[in-house]
Amino acid sequence: MARSFRLPDLGEGVHEGEVTAVNVKAGQKVSEGDTLLSIETDKAAVDIPSPFTGTVTEVRVRPGDTVKVGAVLVVIETDETATDSEPALPEEKKPTVSAQTQSPGVADKRDAPAGGGHETPVPASPATRRLAREWGVDLRQVTPTGSGGVVTADDVRAFAKDAQPREENPEDAGGRSPRLSGGMMQSVPELPDFSRWGPVERTPFRSIRRATAVQMATAWSQIPHVSSQDSVDVTRLEAFRQAHKAAVVDAGGRLSITVFVIKALAAALKAFPRFNATLDVAGQEIILKHYYHIGVAVNTDSGLIVPVVRDVDRKSITQLAVELKETVEQTRARKISRDDLQGGTFTLTNAGAMGGGFFTPIINFPEVAILGAGQARMQPVVETGESGRHHIAARLMMPLVLCFDHRIADGAEAIGFLNHLMAMLRDPDALLMGI
Repeated sequence: MARSFRLPDLGEGVHEGEVTAVNVKAGQKVSEGDTLLSIETDKAAVDIPSPFTGTVTEVRVRPGDTVKVGAVLVVIETDETATDSEPALPEEKKPTVSAQTQSPGVADKRDAPAGGGHETPVPASPATRRLAREWGVDLRQVTPTGSGGVVTADDVRAFAKDAQPREENPEDAGGRSPRLSGGMMQSVPELPDFSRWGPVERTPFRSIRRATAVQMATAWSQIPHVSSQDSVDVTRLEAFRQAHKAAVVDAGGRLSITVFVIKALAAALKAFPRFNATLDVAGQEIILKHYYHIGVAVNTDSGLIVPVVRDVDRKSITQLAVELKETVEQTRARKISRDDLQGGTFTLTNAGAMGGGFFTPIINFPEVAILGAGQARMQPVVETGESGRHHIAARLMMPLVLCFDHRIADGAEAIGFLNHLMAMLRDPDALLMGI
């Protein structure tokens, strides 16, 4: 029996992915669990395994294609007699097949008519139902265009387009992605024809770069950003790092300044818990988190990715050095899992390796603060000796910028947070005593 394998739900908020590799071709035999293809979602690359054993009869995608959840990827001929389905979904999410339409999925209770009538359920895939629920579309009012009377995602989009003003429509005609303007789905002024003035080149705006744009636009529109900045003397910390980095290398890690900043952040967040929080606007509450999972921005060939190092307050400097090294390597190799990109409570972005100085990062929504660290550089600093006389000394100074949600905290708290953090980074003894 021919079985159509569709792109499954890859996680909360993921509606599409870009095909990066196709590992099978028509006529090839596959076993259950074999990798069919690789998909790149917003910030993770995942291998898609075959749910069937059989022979591939059709491959409907190729590298570079962008496919939505529910789209058919490959067709596999099996010995089974079941009808077309979405086998990769969890068991409780698998749609049943209507005996009348032989189409994927029947309506759940949310599609049933009020009063418990006997109206025939609307046939639609789980992905289409999810889209309809998110947009508040009643599937019974949508004109189906799919085979056998199935309501497709495009049908839902077309219905929503007709029912809503242009600027509120999540996707424009043709299924293109939301237009971004201040984090809202709004109309955007039409662009001029740039080719009138010279040659141009168009490249797809998708995958990591588009996901980053959505996240940044959301954060910028939802959070009133305020920043506080200072420079910290890490001369003694650097000497401490040089003295212990070989032992950490032997343990399989890399002892960078970032490791110490991560550890110091956990102590500072415990002392100033409002920076380890999320504002629940709908519930009118501040959610204080009693765990310390630090997101660390990693620069990759595909864009900026933020894996999360969990429970940094419970791990030693050596453990963090080993874990951070492995995490960075996996992230740059695109082997990091989606779970490793979620659950952060605070984010650190360090531009020091690239030579950056002061910069103001955008908060990683729904967090409420982010720390931007620049390159530590030798600079002349005025110091006061024991005699009270001033003198100039060369010190290793690292710029820090704390960006925070002004709804959650005020400037005084931000300065206190930075001072607490810098006290530990200036003095390794204070850091060890503070953790």
